[in-house]
Amino acid sequence: MSRSSHHEQARPLRGSRSAILAALLLASGCIGNVGGSGSGAEPGTQPDDDKDPTTGAPLACKDGEVYPGRAPLRRLTRVEYNNTVRDLLGDTTNPAFSLPSEDVGNGFGNDADTLSVSSLLAEQLSTVAEGVAQRATASPEALAKLAPCASNVGAADEEACARTIIEKLAPVAYRRPLALGEADELLALYRVGRTDATFATGVATMIEALLQSPDFLYRIERGMPDPERPELRRPTGDEMATRLSYMLWGTTPDEQLRMAAQAGELSTKEGVRKHAERMLEDPRSRPTIRFFFDNLLPISSLADLERNAEAFPTFSRTIGSLMREETQRLIEHEVFEGGGTWPSILTAPYSFMNERLAAFYGVSGVTGDEFQKVELDTTQRLGILTQAGLMAGTTHSNTTNPVTRGSFVLQKLMCIIIPLPTGDILEQVKPPDPYSGKTARDRFSQHSQDKACAGCHQFMDPVGFAFENYDAVGLYRTTENDVVIDPSGTVPGTLGDVSGPIELVQKLAASEEVQDCFAKRWSEFAYGLTLRKEDKCTEEAVTTAFKASGYNVKQLLIDLTQTDAFHYLASGQE
Repeated sequence: MSRSSHHEQARPLRGSRSAILAALLLASGCIGNVGGSGSGAEPGTQPDDDKDPTTGAPLACKDGEVYPGRAPLRRLTRVEYNNTVRDLLGDTTNPAFSLPSEDVGNGFGNDADTLSVSSLLAEQLSTVAEGVAQRATASPEALAKLAPCASNVGAADEEACARTIIEKLAPVAYRRPLALGEADELLALYRVGRTDATFATGVATMIEALLQSPDFLYRIERGMPDPERPELRRPTGDEMATRLSYMLWGTTPDEQLRMAAQAGELSTKEGVRKHAERMLEDPRSRPTIRFFFDNLLPISSLADLERNAEAFPTFSRTIGSLMREETQRLIEHEVFEGGGTWPSILTAPYSFMNERLAAFYGVSGVTGDEFQKVELDTTQRLGILTQAGLMAGTTHSNTTNPVTRGSFVLQKLMCIIIPLPTGDILEQVKPPDPYSGKTARDRFSQHSQDKACAGCHQFMDPVGFAFENYDAVGLYRTTENDVVIDPSGTVPGTLGDVSGPIELVQKLAASEEVQDCFAKRWSEFAYGLTLRKEDKCTEEAVTTAFKASGYNVKQLLIDLTQTDAFHYLASGQE
């Protein structure tokens, strides 16, 4: 296809999401993996989402049929490792943060398809395990936490005490009862470590081995036959407890959940729902929700954000950390105490600030270090997208960039993937000179007139222009360089034109596409994968349930525990 033909296909377009994606595929220099990471689509093609990739049969997602989707083998992430050794051994040092960061994958670092183990990582896991084991046995007090017998054990009683420690720790570490002979194998490792050394060294050797076992590092699922559907397998009670606990708490199951597994309480959807509801009311669910939004939204690095002190004298890294807390406080309040829906989070007419953050915003009447609920001027701010943190987090320099802001909305909130430019086009893609125009609209309109760039920027830039009332640290403004800002914009698809940021967030909150994307993001995080075409029925089940709940976030998490994907293993599951 000639370059001129590409440009003819890249004219501004409104309509369905698939039409937008098709236009993006044809945009010059933008050929890439459209439709999401791991979609398997070849450049210039659209995946056939209506066919089973194995059989080619239609994925009808009919009532009464079971569509388990994929359940890849999941390795513990750094966060999950830290939480697990905290709950297993009381180690609060977050040792896994010394390991390499996970690949972004699905956007949350827990995409099973990207969690491979290199020889370097295996070596580092060994080092981390050694450190955890040493801290767990460093003193009589530490040993006593493993088992009372270890605080002052005599030589004749050492092996019995070591077995007691093994029988207490190993089932929790492996997240299942020990198989015949496994305790003996761990006791043999204790003996190796105890040779010519101390009791504590022997126990440390056993713990170090325990933490390097695949049964600890991986969430292994062998499943069991389903009596009613012999062609399918279901997670065992312990495997279901593990699914629930890592999804909602990011850690190993607690005693109550393990007991429920052994009692058969997790063998039905109703039993799983009951425990999911209990777990969501537990404070241990809140860090998981924070983690999700830390990765969905551009707020995790606000405490490290740097800005020119002369241009932004009231901003500091401390303000950045307070911005992040503002966003998380609003979300937590809405989910657990407020309306509880994703639209209500997007359009909340209030926020949370302490005295220092309120002073940064220019809001009066807030005193002290504690965060307080503050009503907003809704002509200027509405919901999380107009918070200073979101606006600062989507700005990577001292001048605003409508491309990055628009890209965030399209990719993270609407699931419209903008492929990166490639080849010769990549060399041409540079932000405009900050002095090439007095406003961002002037600068980036010139930038987007390049036909090689317009195919993609016709979608991103008009969304970003609607946020131009917020400067590079998120403060509200009406002018830039003494020129009145035009905050009008356009959202791809059926949402159309908007007059500014308030109308933009209202339209996004009312968009079914935005709600479906939010449900998809939670599905990918909860299931630890990137949804592909073979997961179509899972995605459909989740988005349908989310809509039926009135887009309630807590209910979404419960509904994620009720899908076929959560209750079954695909046939031939490894």
